[in-house]
Amino acid sequence: MNDRRRIYDSILETHLETHRQMAFVSGPRQVGKTTVCRHGAESYFNWDAADDRRLIQKGATAVAAAIGADKARAGRPKVVFDEIHKDRRWKAFLKGFFDVHADRKKLGVVVTGSARLNVYRRGGDSLMGRYFLYRMHPFSVAECLRTDTPAEVLSPPARISDDDWNALLRHGGFPEPFLTRSPAFTRKWARLRLDQLTGEDLRDLGAFRDLAGLDQLARILSERSSVQLNFSELARDLQVTAETSNRWIAALEQLHLGFTLRPWSKDIANSLRKEPRWFLRDWSGVEDVGRRAETFVGCHLLKAVEAWTDLGLGTFELAYLRTKQGQEVDFVVVRDRKPWCLVEVKNGATELSPSLAFFQQRTGAPYAFQVELDAPYVPVDCFKHHGLPLRVPARTFLSQWV
Repeated sequence: MNDRRRIYDSILETHLETHRQMAFVSGPRQVGKTTVCRHGAESYFNWDAADDRRLIQKGATAVAAAIGADKARAGRPKVVFDEIHKDRRWKAFLKGFFDVHADRKKLGVVVTGSARLNVYRRGGDSLMGRYFLYRMHPFSVAECLRTDTPAEVLSPPARISDDDWNALLRHGGFPEPFLTRSPAFTRKWARLRLDQLTGEDLRDLGAFRDLAGLDQLARILSERSSVQLNFSELARDLQVTAETSNRWIAALEQLHLGFTLRPWSKDIANSLRKEPRWFLRDWSGVEDVGRRAETFVGCHLLKAVEAWTDLGLGTFELAYLRTKQGQEVDFVVVRDRKPWCLVEVKNGATELSPSLAFFQQRTGAPYAFQVELDAPYVPVDCFKHHGLPLRVPARTFLSQWV
């Protein structure tokens, strides 16, 4: 069971077959990055291992000699560098290694590490054009059903097993708790993950002086999900400025404790001025059933929009909709800068939300769904119903994503 194949196994295999660029794999702590990246690897180097670190510090030529990069061999050997971003010269090392030993498909290079890999890649990037980034997420409904690399947006509906569905809802999608399926293990795992994030990852960022305040904020937000953030209120609670609370939340988002969604607007500057909604990456600890349902679906939608974007199937974003009068729709998927799919989440069956029709008319989005978590699966392609808003079971709807 612990060797269950992931969709990211297929994505990396497809990448190495079709692209010369390195594959960067980013994602939350304990999402399974190292396990997936090491599959089929001929050589693996971990910066945290003393022997590997000493070899990497000798330079790209020494590493190439150690793996026999100059030897003729069938296929394209896969080389993995784990946690290498902890080396202050990591970009120069990878640039030299790739340009001399891996370009033109001689070697397949995969780079992974902590959740902060996509933070370090920003700025003046000497590696630009030499890598593609893939953002890794926990298990989802669709990944329980299929693990092939998506060739197009959306898949036909399929029925998830009751065991997998219940495990996702109760234990979340992170591999260890999802596959172990023990309430006691899930609780202990969640506590340990939060402690590691606040104790190790925050320190490793190195750009914050008040780590105690950041730790306090992380623990506050770990008990909230699907809520609109009030920076001024959080600042008062933490006794810091609103600007500081904003920066701290951005740091916790970069470390993948959770993610924020902004209200969609044609005026991007206007959208950025509005306070976002906060969602945890691990929905298993969300006690309120309504907020848990919204977090569950929101995590699924984010996984899909990031996967489709990373795979080059379009440019997708996730946001929500809200008017000054308080009318709201939980999620809007934006496809190539245009609203494409509106999603309102309900835990149980209820009347169709009037906000869906209201916002569908205003945005011109072709699809609008009320996704009901407790509804039984029906074998119907939700996206064949183009036009008026539709009530759909979460089991059916989410099976068509990623």
